[in-house]
Amino acid sequence: MKQTKCKVLLVDDSENLLYVIKDYLELSGYVVYDFMDEKIAERSLSTHSYNLCIIDIMSKGRESFSLLQEIRKNNDLLPVIILTANTSKEDRIKAFKYGCDDYITKPFSIEELELRMRAILRRCSLITNKATAIYEDKIYHMGNFEFNFSSMQLIHPKKTRTLTRKEAHLLQLLLEHKNKLIPREIILKEIWGEEDHSVSRSMDVFLTKLRSYLMIDDESHILPKQEGKRKTIYEDGYEPLVEIVNFHGAGYMLKVREPEA
Repeated sequence: MKQTKCKVLLVDDSENLLYVIKDYLELSGYVVYDFMDEKIAERSLSTHSYNLCIIDIMSKGRESFSLLQEIRKNNDLLPVIILTANTSKEDRIKAFKYGCDDYITKPFSIEELELRMRAILRRCSLITNKATAIYEDKIYHMGNFEFNFSSMQLIHPKKTRTLTRKEAHLLQLLLEHKNKLIPREIILKEIWGEEDHSVSRSMDVFLTKLRSYLMIDDESHILPKQEGKRKTIYEDGYEPLVEIVNFHGAGYMLKVREPEA
């Protein structure tokens, strides 16, 4: 079966860099749609189907992350790589909070850019000949929850919640290593594509949100927080069936107990 070429949206206000990246990617087998204007690129998103976006954070005429925000309003699944000359820690964190998948500062190696693209697409199952595999149902059971990774739905008798793409990948990682400690560096590498601790706070925020989603059965059994202590304390004799545990400074574990017969 012939492999479908990956379609890339490329936006950069530097004409020279735009053409250098486009030429390299096309020689590597990608189909590249290039734009120097964010507004035109944004309109293109409504008429074309892309597999990945590479966006330069521009300072001319628009808020820096406006195109990224527009993409995330309409498509939470489309991978986005940010290119920028800005090395600000604050902007880096903001970019990941807005939903980018990778953040590359200039100057950079185009070979490295293409390898990062491959890593992201491999996780999305778009670079293999079995591109449709991403749509096959993959269902996990834990306690009173059912998690459908393909539809990104976390299902509980009391509530069904649709997760974001990053939340779904994060929960899948925890489930595939349930009852085992996953080091922080591994989570950062697998989900954010790097071990950079500048995005570590973003990881903690996502895990806190996931933890809150899994506490539907436990809310009435949680004791008031003790002063100076972060750990959630439960009533004596009660242990939650599903719980995300933070081993401070080391990593996280998804603890899953089988319900009693």
